[in-house]
Amino acid sequence: MSAYLEISLKINNSDRPTAAGVYTKYKQPFLSGIAGAKSKELLIRDEDVQVLHGFDSAESAKAYLTSDLFTKDVVEALKPYLQAAPEVRIYTVA
Repeated sequence: MSAYLEISLKINNSDRPTAAGVYTKYKQPFLSGIAGAKSKELLIRDEDVQVLHGFDSAESAKAYLTSDLFTKDVVEALKPYLQAAPEVRIYTVA
């Protein structure tokens, strides 16, 4: 069974190019270094930005949320641009 991790971020339009740079910087380390990682996409809407991560299982998605790459690198790099706490959801594919 596969799963998706969706993280919704409130980021001002003026900060979005810099925040997108964080996505770009950590996309390949995510895909090559995180167990179970399958894909990573950046989705942009007027109201927010979403990062959709594909995994082989919900357990792999949960494990990523506690990884050093996520907690020490991605979260720290995005902190200056967040207007609110991120919304985190994990979906399983039936």
